[in-house]
Amino acid sequence: MGTFLVFFLGLVMFSVLLFLVASFAFGRGEEMAPAPPDSTPVELPDDRPVSGDDVRAVRLSVALRGYRMREVDWVLEQLAGALDDRDRELAQLRGAADDSAPATDSAPVAPAYGEAGRADA
Repeated sequence: MGTFLVFFLGLVMFSVLLFLVASFAFGRGEEMAPAPPDSTPVELPDDRPVSGDDVRAVRLSVALRGYRMREVDWVLEQLAGALDDRDRELAQLRGAADDSAPATDSAPVAPAYGEAGRADA
């Protein structure tokens, strides 16, 4: 019985020691320090749609064991490119819509409907 008790206490002490070493080596489970309550981590415009240049200008703060900079920079570049593509496509569509609009300033005339509910010719 005495040998089992010594073995059990040694196992518990070894487990506690292993836990403490792992805690100091890998942190306490908190990945990043929390942001201050009155601050925003990134600044993006509130008065207009976000553009690709806005995303490219974003700089995220790095903490010890924060994030992988290459991956985040790659994602931000992909997002910025997608926003630029969206803006170009919207500009083309708006230009095409302006070109197809009628040149007259008068409002379109609604057709007169007869008794049968069809437009009269």
